[in-house]
Amino acid sequence: MAFERREVVSVDIESPVATVWQHLRDPRLVRRWFGWDHDGLDAEIREIFVDDAHEVHHHADGRTTRSLSWRNHDRLTVTARDDEPARTHVAVTRPSHDGLSTFDGVFDEVDEGWMQFVHQLAFALEVHPGQDRVTLVSHGMDAGTRSDPLLFRAGLHGVRGLPVRGHVAATRPDGSRVGGTVFYKGEYQVGIHLHGIAQSLLVLVMRPAVERPPHGTVDATLSTYGLDEAVLSEARQRWSGWWALGRPTASAH
Repeated sequence: MAFERREVVSVDIESPVATVWQHLRDPRLVRRWFGWDHDGLDAEIREIFVDDAHEVHHHADGRTTRSLSWRNHDRLTVTARDDEPARTHVAVTRPSHDGLSTFDGVFDEVDEGWMQFVHQLAFALEVHPGQDRVTLVSHGMDAGTRSDPLLFRAGLHGVRGLPVRGHVAATRPDGSRVGGTVFYKGEYQVGIHLHGIAQSLLVLVMRPAVERPPHGTVDATLSTYGLDEAVLSEARQRWSGWWALGRPTASAH
């Protein structure tokens, strides 16, 4: 059966194709960018990237193409030109939504996941090559009412309107300030490269009210790299205080 395909995410990464491919095939390296820390992450990585993935390699006309595909017909493709050895293009395509009873016409959970994870891959390779990751997460937070939105209380009320590479300046509830730049953005999510002592990636995924009534929800994921225990402990405390106002379901790993 043939499927019409659509591109979910497409990113140029400043890293050689061999390095990118290693980060898709070696579970230890996949852990540096895929998902977020939880007890089942290693098993999830092995299932997706080792047990279930089918790989294909091709080289022709000065271009290397490698791809992973899955039983649900998702396909992740990396391509690189021989004359641009330090740049790799990564794209994820998926079947058309036509005829899929699981799609509500508004928010596709898998689409949003691929968008987040491919950008986390780009961040890991471009900003923190060779470093392991620790994530802090606060998921399922009530987005708040129009008159009292969560992102306003968190000091991030204007971030959705900023362009890619636009400057972000936020004041957290404890009065501390954090700055960064917009790393990427989509209709339902935005990634912010936080500067300062730790170069971290903050991803906000905003599910609309029709998907998570009555107000919608916000998932916040922070990817950190190279932090010693003292700095990581402080980061966890600040993270907990930043999002305490938005729980019910918040956690830090």
